[in-house]
Amino acid sequence: MSRASRTFTLGLFSGAFLGAGFALLYAPDKGSTTRGILSYRLGKYRQDLRQLIQELKREQENLVSEAKQKGDEVVMNAKQRADDLIREAEDLLDNIERPGKKRLKKI
Repeated sequence: MSRASRTFTLGLFSGAFLGAGFALLYAPDKGSTTRGILSYRLGKYRQDLRQLIQELKREQENLVSEAKQKGDEVVMNAKQRADDLIREAEDLLDNIERPGKKRLKKI
């Protein structure tokens, strides 16, 4: 670590320490009141964060489910198209093998 970065780090921590000290000395409420307010707010933020995480998990499950469903649809469509192509190829081969016979196209 260079000298400049050490000086900056020391100044940063010193300023934070002094600022916290002055904030405690000049706080408008008693310490117990301030701690209660902080505790309440932190509890509320923690509860909100847990709720947000649960909502994100539900949304993720919905997206995964939706993606799986769409993937299944794509696979089914691809299988159907492949089956159709195989039937057409078989019909063409039958027509090539029996050139004299005309066959009706299956729909």
